[in-house]
Amino acid sequence: MTGLRILIGCETSGVMRRAFAARGHDVWSCDLLPAEDGSNRHIRGDVREILDDGWDLMAVMHPPCTRLCRSGRRWMSGPGKWTPPKQLPKGRTWTSMRDEFEKGVDLFTACWRAPIKRVAIENPEMNDLAKDRMPADLPAPQIVQPFWFGEPAYKATGFYLRGLPFLVPTKHLPEPERGSDDWKAWSAIHRAPPGPDRWKIRSRTFTGVAEACASQWGGHDVEAQQAIQ
Repeated sequence: MTGLRILIGCETSGVMRRAFAARGHDVWSCDLLPAEDGSNRHIRGDVREILDDGWDLMAVMHPPCTRLCRSGRRWMSGPGKWTPPKQLPKGRTWTSMRDEFEKGVDLFTACWRAPIKRVAIENPEMNDLAKDRMPADLPAPQIVQPFWFGEPAYKATGFYLRGLPFLVPTKHLPEPERGSDDWKAWSAIHRAPPGPDRWKIRSRTFTGVAEACASQWGGHDVEAQQAIQ
């Protein structure tokens, strides 16, 4: 069986790359930063520069989303749309924040419009300002949780899909009682303290989610799966 040629964009951990590679695919990750595992299957650079290189499937895992997601909306605008925000992060200007917003929109749009048959872009649910700038054919995301795939954690993750089916839970764990010690442990990502590595903690892909993506999206029966949905 011949594997697919797969690009994992905006990933340094190698978690998603390794999950697809374990199933016999020709997989490469790409990011501006080096691969944490030192793999020689990692391209260091702007993923937009290699979108035309004949990929069968692309999963863009963590494109910069700080200014696109709902939680970051308060820094972008006050009441209404594009009015001066009431407050800005220390040391930042509204111009620099809007510049980051534009860069996020450009990267997301380029990946969505890439000449690749099967595309999955991981991103939190977007704010209204970002939605206004998205391609007209962008569907609502599938929102998944790590505990659907055997990982005891909360992290609502949105997958914007083109040519791929929704993920099906593989090992749905029962949720702990709200406020319990287990519930607090499951919420560790959201409770992570400010610091230079907070972004890395919040963006890391869970192994269970990666395994589900690789097994359900990397198969040669993708069209058959879509017909069932």
